[in-house]
Amino acid sequence: MTILLLWLLVYHLSALNPAQASKCILQNEFEPGLMANGDFVIGGIFPLHYNQEMPDLNFTYKPGPVKCNGFDTRAFRWAVTMKLAVEEINKRVDLLPNYTLGYKIFDSCAYPLTGQRSAVAVLNGPNEIESPLCADAGPLLAVIGESGSAQSIVVSRILQPFGIPMISYFSSCACLSDRREFPTFFRVIPSDAYQVKAIAKLLRHFNWTWIGVIRGDHEYGRFALQGLLMELEGTGICVAYQKMIPLLYDRQKALEIIHVMSQSTARVVVVFSAEGELTPFLRDYMEQNVTGIQWIASEAWVTSSVFAGSEFDPFLGGTIGFGIRQGQIPRLKEYLTTVNPESHLPPCTGQETVRLQYSAYLNTSSPRISYNVYKAAYAIAYSLHNLIHCTPGKGPFSNSTCANALHIYPWQLQQYLQEVSFTISGEKVNFDMKGDSIPSYDLINWQRGSGGNIEFINVGMFDGALESGQELVIKEEAIMWPGHQTEVLVSVCSNSCAPGFRKAVRRGQPLCCFDCVPCDSGKISNETDSLDCIACSEDYWSNADGTVCIPKVVEFLSHDAMGLTLTVIAVAGACLTLAVFAVFLYYKNTPVVRINNSELSFFILLSLTLCFLCALIFIGEPTSWSCMLRHTAFSITFSLCISCILGKTLVVLAAFTATRPGNNIMKWLGPTQQRIIIFCCTLVQVLICTVWLVASPPFPYRNTKYQQSKIILDCSVGSDLAFWCVLGYIGLLACVCFILAFLARKLPGNFNEAKYITFSMIIFCVVWLAFVPAYVSSPGKFTTAVEIFAILASSFGLLLCLFTPKVYIILVKPEKNTKQHLMGKDK
Repeated sequence: MTILLLWLLVYHLSALNPAQASKCILQNEFEPGLMANGDFVIGGIFPLHYNQEMPDLNFTYKPGPVKCNGFDTRAFRWAVTMKLAVEEINKRVDLLPNYTLGYKIFDSCAYPLTGQRSAVAVLNGPNEIESPLCADAGPLLAVIGESGSAQSIVVSRILQPFGIPMISYFSSCACLSDRREFPTFFRVIPSDAYQVKAIAKLLRHFNWTWIGVIRGDHEYGRFALQGLLMELEGTGICVAYQKMIPLLYDRQKALEIIHVMSQSTARVVVVFSAEGELTPFLRDYMEQNVTGIQWIASEAWVTSSVFAGSEFDPFLGGTIGFGIRQGQIPRLKEYLTTVNPESHLPPCTGQETVRLQYSAYLNTSSPRISYNVYKAAYAIAYSLHNLIHCTPGKGPFSNSTCANALHIYPWQLQQYLQEVSFTISGEKVNFDMKGDSIPSYDLINWQRGSGGNIEFINVGMFDGALESGQELVIKEEAIMWPGHQTEVLVSVCSNSCAPGFRKAVRRGQPLCCFDCVPCDSGKISNETDSLDCIACSEDYWSNADGTVCIPKVVEFLSHDAMGLTLTVIAVAGACLTLAVFAVFLYYKNTPVVRINNSELSFFILLSLTLCFLCALIFIGEPTSWSCMLRHTAFSITFSLCISCILGKTLVVLAAFTATRPGNNIMKWLGPTQQRIIIFCCTLVQVLICTVWLVASPPFPYRNTKYQQSKIILDCSVGSDLAFWCVLGYIGLLACVCFILAFLARKLPGNFNEAKYITFSMIIFCVVWLAFVPAYVSSPGKFTTAVEIFAILASSFGLLLCLFTPKVYIILVKPEKNTKQHLMGKDK
């Protein structure tokens, strides 16, 4: 492992680019790191290189060391920040007075294996001869490190047997919050459990429901992915693909991931990775010329200066992600320019060139990780201060004792770290029972700067300490999206379903991939992306768009075109009947009128008038009274009419039979008997109607079943048995009348009225037989219209068949209006 001596002079740094600086600085494998003596020593482990080259492991010769590549000037700034914090603390008179802090800083090369060797070096020193004896409390009390979660897991497990607390400035894996696994681990960066909450809220805020996820091959990536998937459950956000960048970079696998990204319809990609494995991946991504991706960066790389060059802007511009909250470090920039360590390595040639404004080392405009390192150093100092100034008898240890300031053990310092609380740069710093700090992030947006390079712009924040729903604050007007667009990029598997539609999930695909299906009739959806349509209540129906329930159309036989037509026909029939009545009344003394009981003719005409008029009761909105009246009036008036015709038929039949010798039947069919017959036949129908009205009368009925989009107002008959008994009785009278008239059809005389009665009964029976199937099958108001038509048709049939011949003789052929002609005795 290459161990770094932090000796780099600003004079050298100002003349070097990062690659040349790395080559110039590091030469030998076991050169000691930067060290300073003190009463108490703290260790520091930083990823001063962001990539590594593994040795050839063919087992034919001794493998060489891991070669560290890619000097990270940003991590170098973190290490120098730790040195600054220690020197500040040593100069303060109010913090650790009369005591000094020392430090040992080593390079982890951003890799767990080399991080492990750094941890051992921190414990023992780079050379075995420098290792202190384990006879007493060692001078190393705490370690500030590491950046990557994978490295922190390894280092923490090495330090754990010695009880040495470790404060990470950049490891955010939620797994590190497990106190059983990592009892000595602390951190001044929020856990990923909060970062994934913030990312999930960000995705929901911009309605990005179809995303891809890329992670590194380490604990940080695995736990972050697991946490994100848990946060996305039930949110309607789906993951189109999950891909992993190998820890030891494999270009072929990287190209496969890039191909998936370019072919997927998911335009938003969340990346949980460190800059080490991400750097070669993004360079291959740029070579493939893939654009149009909205990157969501984790805090591990969202402020990485490695990607701030102008060549990254066309591909990474518009990236958004949550970064560690920035803070203020007094004198940091000035201090970075005054670092003056010693060097045991060959000096640089001085021919290397680079301008200061492009150096990530001197970029102190928004210190984030550096600020975390700064806080970690002060957390250790304040904990030591509290430990040393413990009041005897009030200590946290057995029997309320305090620690011995001359022989402090690391586990004693951890007790005070757990309870430390202080304020620095206006921010309160403390740890919860899991060793985590207050969850708070800045929302960072990558925007092109004036020089073409990428600048990290703060466009919001996430504060996990606030109430639910108020944690995320976004300044959308300040965000620049990929391609330098001002509109939010859309990333959905299926477009939103508008109101009036519902989502139907496609078989075998994630929930975010669906088809928009129109709501069925009678159901609505008044929201976007409704999972189901809501059925309207009984009296309401959906509009044409399926977005609103509107009152159903109430349908009944009103005075519309159909109603008016039937009304005119009914009134015309009644008027025609009254006209015939007037003609008969005027010519009441003529033979045609008198030949067959004119009284019965007048009764028939009056009942037919009522039959025509009762049809009017069926038109209009049904009410309780109109429903009871329409059926009873219709049945009684028709029963009266048919009873009168029956009486007339009996008289005709009896009149011609009475001419036979010894037959005196006429004395039994006089006017009084005829009235009794009519009265009794009609009375039977009246009794049936009375029982009907008492037991189960007709009533208004709102029919919502037959035609769901309408409310059909109709009259329910109440009792079907009573209704069909009424019709059956009328039919019985008509059949008896027809049989008697049929028997008298061949009786002598020029005016045999039995023939016309026979025809009228045939028409009547045909009309009402046709009425039954038409009545049953007719929908809505047409049911009532069919019943009115049957009433009018049968009434006209009776009127025309019975009275047209007589009116014709009276008005057109008055010369035939004689008794001799009617009796067939004229010459």
